[in-house]
Amino acid sequence: MKLVRYTDRRGTKLGVVKGDGVIDLCKRWPSLSDDMIGLINMWSEVRAAVSELVADAPADAALADVHLIAPVSRPGKIMAIGLNYADHVQESGQKTPPHQIWFTKAVTAINGPFDPIQLPLASEATDYEAELVVIIGQRCKHVTKARAAEVVFGYCAGNDVSVRDWQLRTSQWALGKSFDTHAPIGPWIVTSDELGDPHALGIRCFVNGEQRQNSNTRNLIFNVFDQIELLSRAMMLEPGDVIFTGTPGGVGMAMNPPRLLKPGDRGRVEIDRIGAIEAITRPETLA
Repeated sequence: MKLVRYTDRRGTKLGVVKGDGVIDLCKRWPSLSDDMIGLINMWSEVRAAVSELVADAPADAALADVHLIAPVSRPGKIMAIGLNYADHVQESGQKTPPHQIWFTKAVTAINGPFDPIQLPLASEATDYEAELVVIIGQRCKHVTKARAAEVVFGYCAGNDVSVRDWQLRTSQWALGKSFDTHAPIGPWIVTSDELGDPHALGIRCFVNGEQRQNSNTRNLIFNVFDQIELLSRAMMLEPGDVIFTGTPGGVGMAMNPPRLLKPGDRGRVEIDRIGAIEAITRPETLA
């Protein structure tokens, strides 16, 4: 199933996609409001009923008539892995890392799949990174690689937008990865039972229609389940936590000369069997 958060003239809602439409889950479970983490927490109880809705109920609205927003608005944490495709390691002038390299993105960086991405006042070095995003489905720790698939709720497309000068001026990347609007995800969560194996998905990024990145998740150095195993040794993973799984080669900073994002650029991330997110870049304005 494909689960969404969206807005219409009546407010913000949870929904499930049916063809070109969306079924309003808040009509059936009003207590959920627009809380995707709440839905994840009760998924084992409502999954069969939601499946029946998709099979039997008409859509409440056309997708074209609603505005899709970030499927998880305020995750407990966002974790992201660096240097996790060989071609990106090479273009970055690095050696293949012997261990997973992790950083955090601030939860305030979360952005909708089609909402504008801010080019910050503090920098002129904003870049794109197409990534497969994992949404955790249960509270867990010390998860083995063999059982890691069991704790995944679903998958999204994401863009690990990066402010390169802020990222690279210290050894710690978190600040340069955490600017507002710099973690767009969506357009929905494809549940893990629908997607199946996440390691055979084409992943692409386009800027103004020009393809910049083109790879496949089979090329991950540390795959999704490696990542979950390691992270869960260090921290409790919780429903709704977001994991950015790495970007392939083709980022703007690595080009000669660098091709960083400019005002008015339109960036698109596509992942097979998940969908696409797309946003225009706009200069940040003072509130």
